[in-house]
Amino acid sequence: MSQFSTMTSDDVEILEKTPGYQGFFNLNVYRLRHRLFEGGWSEVITRELFERGHAVGVLLHDPKQDCILMVEQFRLGVAVADKGDTPWALEIVAGMLDKNKPAEEVARIEAMEEAHCEVDELEHIHDYYSSTGGTSEHIQIFYGTIDSSGLHGRIAGLDEESEDIKVHLIPTSEVAPLLKSGRVNNAMALIALQWFLLNKYN
Repeated sequence: MSQFSTMTSDDVEILEKTPGYQGFFNLNVYRLRHRLFEGGWSEVITRELFERGHAVGVLLHDPKQDCILMVEQFRLGVAVADKGDTPWALEIVAGMLDKNKPAEEVARIEAMEEAHCEVDELEHIHDYYSSTGGTSEHIQIFYGTIDSSGLHGRIAGLDEESEDIKVHLIPTSEVAPLLKSGRVNNAMALIALQWFLLNKYN
């Protein structure tokens, strides 16, 4: 691992931060410079950064019923991407982090709001950045065990957030074919499901 850079955030100098747009999401404009691999500093550069906060996701699994729980809901980003995919995305339960609550607690809250279920045990899967060139969003993913009785086909979500979420229970034997089909096309779900196949599915 020694061939990789040891530079840190201390090797970045933020010269100016200007609000670009502040609404449901925020866009800020930065003027900055950073250290170069061959020494010295870069020229001053300007970058726009999408800042929506950080998120948590949880892959829900019922070992007794031998199935995983996924949710389906409308996503504007897919609708306007114009790539031919359905805007009703198949995802794992997820939500934005609250600065006053640990990620594990938020994962449990989101499971109740989006799927009407309580999470038993939680296990950390992985952390990642959703798109390092354009957003500061950092995501933590967990694996959680549940009792999925009576959840298949239920409609969930918060009315005040205009959520319309459908719950799906998928047999674990269908996870690999589902991945190969391309129906799951968001990074959080792809990472979680691939981890599940490597670590939990026998």
